[in-house]
Amino acid sequence: MKKGFTLIELLVVIAIIGMLSALLL
Repeated sequence: MKKGFTLIELLVVIAIIGMLSALLL
């Protein structure tokens, strides 16, 4: 496994956080 996050992983995390924030708001 490579250290750190790949660009795709960062995009997935941001997308999940964005959806959770939208649901909470």
